[in-house]
Amino acid sequence: MKVVYILPVLGKCGGAERIVTEKANYLAEKFGYDIYIINMFQKEGSPYFYPLSKLVKIFNLGIPYNTQYHYKYPIRFWFKIKINHNMKQLLSQTINTINPDILIGVSYSCADIVCKIPSTAKKIIECHEPKCLTSLSNYTSIVSKAYEKLIYNRTIENKADIIVTLTKESISEWKKARHVEVIPNFSTMSVSNYSDCEKKRIIAVGRLEKEKGYERLIDIWEKISIQHPDWSLDIFGEGSQRNNLQEIINNRSIKRVQIHHATNDISKEYANSSICVLTSYFEGFSLVLLEALKHGVPCIAFDCPYGPAGIIKDNQCGFLIGNGNISLFTKELNHLIENESLRKKFSQEAIKRAKAFDIDIIMNKWKELFEGLCATSKNEIKDR
Repeated sequence: MKVVYILPVLGKCGGAERIVTEKANYLAEKFGYDIYIINMFQKEGSPYFYPLSKLVKIFNLGIPYNTQYHYKYPIRFWFKIKINHNMKQLLSQTINTINPDILIGVSYSCADIVCKIPSTAKKIIECHEPKCLTSLSNYTSIVSKAYEKLIYNRTIENKADIIVTLTKESISEWKKARHVEVIPNFSTMSVSNYSDCEKKRIIAVGRLEKEKGYERLIDIWEKISIQHPDWSLDIFGEGSQRNNLQEIINNRSIKRVQIHHATNDISKEYANSSICVLTSYFEGFSLVLLEALKHGVPCIAFDCPYGPAGIIKDNQCGFLIGNGNISLFTKELNHLIENESLRKKFSQEAIKRAKAFDIDIIMNKWKELFEGLCATSKNEIKDR
């Protein structure tokens, strides 16, 4: 079976990039599939962030997609059309060379182009972020939102054979799609040490971007740090908001909070923490929560669209807080800080909960999906 993944780039640190790499490696090495990855915007010779199996074949198209952002609307709109046309042509040529059975568009940002490619392959759109992402953003133009609603979404719903979401909640976003499946992510992070939940340390992990809601976390921590001056908050990540967040911390003289660069040994950081917090405005799934649970770290997260509710069992391995309810988040975080026995109880349940997302369980779901689609394709050919 030939399976092609199409995504923007593999050269950056991110949840989708990590998961696609690990899926590709697994499918090639465990199931013996012919796996290809097409990086739309990555240039040939540029490095990949996560290790790829030698069995996985790579095509880097190097399309200069970001050049459209040098212009303002309406000029940008015409550059976007031109770039998309060239992208479709180059992508079509590459796919025709491979002649795959399965074509997977990873990331909402490339989905419509993938759906428009003329190919006999079955087309899957793998959503790593909620469809509502654009509507939730205050930084997306009116033109972009209109294009998304009137053209982009309809193209995906009409042409994709299957849309795969990470959570049950996301199904409602694709009511007009042909078929929607839910297959969550997994974590292959090895665990050498579990948290004993005794260290007076809270951890937050993720991109330092607006949607991750770190300014909400800082508001919460400002109160917590006064009540519990012996506890600390450590944030790990990279992103455009680093300087802004540090400035907020400095201006308010907030104590015992540090913003660290991303680390290759985040497992060690989880094991040395007693609570993991997530204050995002929205999530696709949140590998951070799953990784924390694997290490026995209780989690507190805003019940945002959409990931946390599918991972955290409220009041069993952590707390789910109404999205934006900072006072309740602060209260429950205080509760966990002051109750070591509850943290240890949640810790045991966290380890059990994480096992539901074992890679073998999740990848067998993908195998069933692929083989079911290919069987359907063969039957369609016979019917002709």
